[in-house]
Amino acid sequence: MQSPAHRRPTMTQVAERAGVSVMTVSYTYNRADRVSIESRNKVLHAAAELGYVGPDPAARSLRYGSTRTLGVILGEHLTYAFDNPQAVAFLAGIAEVCADRGYGMLIVPTAGTADDSVRVGQAAVDAFVIWTMTDDDPVLDAVSASGRPAVIHGGPARGGLQLVSIDNRAAAFAMGMKTFAGARRPAILSFPLDSARQTVIASGVDPETVQFPVTRDRLLGYRDAIIALGLEWSDVVVAATATNDEREAESLAEQLLSVDHPVDAIAAMSDEQAVGVLTAAATMGVSIPRALAVSGWDDSRAAAANRLSSVAQDLRAQGASAARLALGAQDEAAPVEWSVVLRSTTS
Repeated sequence: MQSPAHRRPTMTQVAERAGVSVMTVSYTYNRADRVSIESRNKVLHAAAELGYVGPDPAARSLRYGSTRTLGVILGEHLTYAFDNPQAVAFLAGIAEVCADRGYGMLIVPTAGTADDSVRVGQAAVDAFVIWTMTDDDPVLDAVSASGRPAVIHGGPARGGLQLVSIDNRAAAFAMGMKTFAGARRPAILSFPLDSARQTVIASGVDPETVQFPVTRDRLLGYRDAIIALGLEWSDVVVAATATNDEREAESLAEQLLSVDHPVDAIAAMSDEQAVGVLTAAATMGVSIPRALAVSGWDDSRAAAANRLSSVAQDLRAQGASAARLALGAQDEAAPVEWSVVLRSTTS
């Protein structure tokens, strides 16, 4: 309990000190165009004397039934929002919409614990945008139970929640047809296969067992390309990283290139992973693309700088679309555009 001396000054007290009505104080903070300059100055001067900083956000939320805040749920460590280029681009799109509409943005990280659902349920937000999660993540149930609008990026598709995503399977097929053309020992550098996020190197991984929808769809697309090219999926090595980290990708690529019969094509699920592959190849003296074809995903600045073939998609536009849908846009068409950009790392 706050002592009387430390209670928050009220709008009524400001009005009394300024000699104006409570409505004038309210308009000063919420509808400034309806207040004369003289009255506004009186209110602000009185507010400064009393230490009044504006309407109580909690009280405003109760009054209007809105927090004017959009929640973004990341199934990652909080630093992921600032370290991962894909997340940065996606969040920038959300932030742009929030800024235009006068909304705040609250990042809600999850850690795979029982507290996640509680944290989501108690988040003071009007709606959610969800970064891709596993099919069975209980956070999705918590979001549905909250009754607030929500949009999922990448998947999984969930009844009652909207989805923003490109066709990852089709894009992976198109990229795979270019990356694996002429290859005899192709490999895939993958995102994590499940919530355990363990580093895995295995042949013939069944895509249907993968818990992350984006990873699953991309593996399905690469498998479609392998089959179309007359190769055996059971022979294809899938190296899954624990994180989207260039150094980890470099280490895995070194292993794939150090065996008696090294791989001759690697399709990576991010440009960061692909750059790690290029670094490993350069260190080991492997010629690109003559001895090793390499492709990435997202067509980032790193892809252009390294002349890397990559799948192009606009994550910033997807973030903006997800935010508009979450905040009630009825005619918002989710962006589905993607393209294959071929450069010198593939034949």
